[in-house]
Amino acid sequence: MLMFFIVYFSVLFFLGILSLVSVRKHLLSTLLSLEFIVLSIFFFFFFFLNFLSFELYFTMFFLTFSVCEGALGLSILVSLIRTHGNDYFGSFSILQC
Repeated sequence: MLMFFIVYFSVLFFLGILSLVSVRKHLLSTLLSLEFIVLSIFFFFFFFLNFLSFELYFTMFFLTFSVCEGALGLSILVSLIRTHGNDYFGSFSILQC
């Protein structure tokens, strides 16, 4: 049973990595891929810690940091849309400040 969960969550994780690598056009899709990876890691920790009968305090800390990461990503997205007008990676110039 444990091996099934490990394989299932590793497939979810690698699908998130695959979507992160393959989608390079929009910043929003990249952020959604990162959130999918974080969600798959959270589910892995939750079921693994439940299976071993450990406390779930680590999952609360992990969720807190992942929410902070998502809020920072959205704030960067909003500031880039306000300055550049869109979220295409092709429209960002490295030479501009």
